[in-house]
Parts: sequence; C-alpha cells; structure tokens
Amino acid sequence: MQLMLYKIKHQRISNIYISHLHGDHYFGLAGLLSTMHLQGRQQPLHLFGPPGLSEILSLQLKYSGTNLCFKLTFHELDTGLYRKIYEDKKITVHTLPMEHRVPCCGFLFREKPKPRPLIKENLPGFLTPPQLVRLKWGEDIRDEQGNVLVRNSVVTLEPKRSRSYAYCADSRYKPDLLPYLRGVDLLYHEATFADDMRERAHYTFHSTARQAAEMAAAAQVRHLLLGHFSVRYKDLTPLLEEAKEVFPKTDLAVEGSIFCVQE
Repeated sequence: MQLMLYKIKHQRISNIYISHLHGDHYFGLAGLLSTMHLQGRQQPLHLFGPPGLSEILSLQLKYSGTNLCFKLTFHELDTGLYRKIYEDKKITVHTLPMEHRVPCCGFLFREKPKPRPLIKENLPGFLTPPQLVRLKWGEDIRDEQGNVLVRNSVVTLEPKRSRSYAYCADSRYKPDLLPYLRGVDLLYHEATFADDMRERAHYTFHSTARQAAEMAAAAQVRHLLLGHFSVRYKDLTPLLEEAKEVFPKTDLAVEGSIFCVQE
C-alpha cells in the first residue's frame, strides 16, 4: 500500500535487503511477493537477509498455496561480517555488522567510479570507438611504440562524484563501524531514544539521537537521517534538535520524505 501511495513501481524492484527478523522489518514481504505474482511479474527477484528468512517465507507461500510465477532467489547473509554481497555495473552493496538482540546487519551502497565526459570539440577524428571508451576511463591513447597520441586530460573532464548511502539498522551505538562509514554521502542511523534514555537504549540494543549524530560527526558524513523512533515520542522535534547540536546537517527520516544525494 505504501509503495502505491508514493507511486513506486514495485515491478522495477530487483533486489530486496532485510536487516533482521523483527516483524516491523519483514512482515510485509509475503504480501508484496503475492502482489508481484498476481500482477504477472516475470523478472527474477533477489532477496538478501539473515538465516531463517527463506524458511519463513517458504512456509507462508506454501500454506497460502502460492506458487510464484517468477524466480525468487534467497541470499543468506552472515550478519557479523563486513562483506560484499552484490555488485553490478553501477554499484556495490556491503553488509555492515550491527549489534542487536537478534542477528542484524546494515547495508552500504556505493556507486562505482563514473566515466569521464568527453570534450567532443577536442577529439581528433581518427579515434576508434574502443579508444573513446578507454579515454572515458582515464587512459591516454598511445601508438605501438608507447608514444602518447591523445592525452586524456586534454580531451576529457573530471567524472561526476560517485555517491554512497549507508543504512544502519536497529543497533546499539557501534563506533567500530566508523572505517566503513567515513565520508558517506547519506547516513541513515536509528535514533530510537533521546539521550536522557541512553542506558535504556543500550539495554534494548538501540541508539539515541545524540549517538547517531556522534557517529555522523566522527565519520565526517555529508548528511544524517534519523529514524526508527520509539512510539513514546509524539513530537520528534526534541530528537532532531538533540542531534543537530552535534551534527547540524541532520533530518528526520519521516515516511514519504525525499532526500537527494548530489553528484
């Protein structure tokens, strides 16, 4: 329903990443898969999650008599490791080990380096398509003796920035994630409690808004999003203000909001 509300075409979804097996993070999956099936999806779907997710969904599909009309591939994750779990032509995805009451991981999405734009008016006419591709990826064009025929810096511009997004799911404050988060463009970090409940946060394997901001500041990220708020907070303003005291470039990850990551 929420995908429909925000006009997200679920048939375009190719990968789904589940951080852990608490119900608020996966209960909607069976319904989504059934909807895709009923609408005649043909493309394969890849589902990444912790041990047990495959069994849970298989049972739901079995006892509902649902035989999916598309291929569903499960990828079981070791939530305790930082590891590359997906790669295509444009991005890589790594797991981020979290510390929660059940096996849990976050995810780090990074764009791969982008090609250098060509300056068309500077290109000599003798270049072949393969040579143009090599120029886009930063190479000089040389003759058989190794002499430079076309210098890359003369005929190309700097590539656009490769962007990155880190999703830090339900977890205690975990400073050992800093090497993986350093310089990330957009960091989503849970902020279940305000900092006056720091002990409660630690006991329940959660973080406070101030701790999320401390993580963002230490990692020198560009933008922080706070999420996963306790229902006790009817007004989220105090959580936002608490985080902004430490890291000003902070926003609330309120459902339906859109945040752009600049290239």
